[in-house]
Amino acid sequence: MSASETDRIPEGVIERLPTYLSVLIQLRQEGSYTVSSATLGEMTEVNPAQIRRDLTHFGSFGKRGVGYEITMLTDKIQHILGSDHTHRLVLVGAGHLGSAIASYSGLRARGFLVSAIFDNDPQKVGGRIGDIIVRDTCELGRVVAEQSIAVGVIAVPPKAAQEVANIMCESGIRVILNYSANLVKVCEGVTLHNTDPVRELLHTLYYLSRAEGVARV
Repeated sequence: MSASETDRIPEGVIERLPTYLSVLIQLRQEGSYTVSSATLGEMTEVNPAQIRRDLTHFGSFGKRGVGYEITMLTDKIQHILGSDHTHRLVLVGAGHLGSAIASYSGLRARGFLVSAIFDNDPQKVGGRIGDIIVRDTCELGRVVAEQSIAVGVIAVPPKAAQEVANIMCESGIRVILNYSANLVKVCEGVTLHNTDPVRELLHTLYYLSRAEGVARV
């Protein structure tokens, strides 16, 4: 699929594809071979008709009465998202959150490999997270250049997030995933996604509060 064709696909479709992929990988691990749009809808909480419309942007999938072949659709979505080959990333922050991210087996299953971990705490530098030795943050630029890494993850305390984002931008990182509670700014040409777990919980809590009659508009 060419870049011009991809540009015409609605953003909402691209945002839903990772959800479909996660469910498909789960089903494949459980030994399933096919799945219907109705089942995908139940597992992803997306209307089955919307799922079918989303997938038609990329070709013809599924057979009436049979559903989608899980391995084929998984491979196709991974190719669309670019996760059918390995993307190395750097992670800054060797605390509890950073350790959890680095140790998450789902990253590799979705095409990501943590190549290096950095921190500026002397007590953490030189330690290990899995089989990766934690390096000093001052080495980030050199490692990014040597390994041609384009993706960076920020998992540091809020007050340090912007400084880390600046270092990543200066180092040539083109995609930044920010897990800190502070929103950060990046330079032109760098894609930023803020995904603070606390914000996600607060978003979910609003709907819980509404259901329990606590929240008011």
